[in-house]
Amino acid sequence: MIGFSLHPNVYATGPYPGLIRMLETAWVRNTTPGDGEFYIISGFANYNGGVRFYDVFEKHISAGGGVSAIFSGSTSQRLTSNQVVKQLLEIGADVTVVNRKRLLHAKCYGAYTSQGQNLVVSSGNFTAPGMSQNAEASFFADNELISKIGFSWKDLYCSLSDQKWNFYKPSLENLEDPAWKLLYDEYEREVKLDETEETTLIIVLGHSDTARIQAQLGSPTSKGTQYFWLSRDSYDFFPPLTIRNKRGYKATFSCLINLRYVDLGIVEENTRVTFEAENNLDFRLGTGRLRGTKVANEGDIAVLSRITEFDYELRIIKKENSLYNTLIPYAISFIGHRGKKYGYLNNQEFEKLTEIQLGT
Repeated sequence: MIGFSLHPNVYATGPYPGLIRMLETAWVRNTTPGDGEFYIISGFANYNGGVRFYDVFEKHISAGGGVSAIFSGSTSQRLTSNQVVKQLLEIGADVTVVNRKRLLHAKCYGAYTSQGQNLVVSSGNFTAPGMSQNAEASFFADNELISKIGFSWKDLYCSLSDQKWNFYKPSLENLEDPAWKLLYDEYEREVKLDETEETTLIIVLGHSDTARIQAQLGSPTSKGTQYFWLSRDSYDFFPPLTIRNKRGYKATFSCLINLRYVDLGIVEENTRVTFEAENNLDFRLGTGRLRGTKVANEGDIAVLSRITEFDYELRIIKKENSLYNTLIPYAISFIGHRGKKYGYLNNQEFEKLTEIQLGT
């Protein structure tokens, strides 16, 4: 089924609210692992842009299928990261990097299988912002539509390969190859956040978020892992989720952050954020220091502000706090059907609204 979306949460026709859902249809829902080739063409790419699909790609390739990706690279611009390229190569994908003065700006995704083809044309890059919070437009075309216009993934890929561009093929066997010089490192500590990444997440807490916070320490209710369920659209709100689980049969991807609990006056280093890639596709934020503190109850707001690449501040705004009514309108997207919802605003706007200075 075809569909158009201006996402997130702006306008959509058909069953696809955004780019992620279109790619899930292209690579997950209507395909059989091992059948055919998946394609990625994007000017920019980073690790969290692909974290929803690495396990899907790995199973597809292990079953005999293929994944081909073309990204842009540069020695002077942050276009494609070495983390996303290494991950794709490790699971067996074919990756090409284009080095040219004028950026490869097309963003096309899809599949060629024995059941037909599909095509997603989008303004969203294979990056975390492109997949989640950037305002992007995407169009999904099914096999019936693209057959009418004579589109062929194989012909497109051959035509791209025939261009007189500077193509590079990075290899895990030679990390000194010039191809790797075209890729940037997402872990460079000196890299400052872009203004658009200095963001505050507003999330209304549910019973599962706060049951252990309200419980008496040592009681049965207080036991188990204490965390907050976050939205499935948090790809660009956290550092690269490059830590893959070694236990369990469902894939998860994690990163570690420094979390300042403002209400407790403590900083917890190496706080884990986990993306449930094969379970409910949500993000979980470890908040173990809140266990038994009673600082938050169901319906209160958790305010999580990203200060630097790895440093975050967490505040609890209780329902009776005057700031609650100021911030609650920003929680506009629902999670599930029990009133849990979330939203974002930039840090400057948060500081202006609340007269709270972040990062002090």
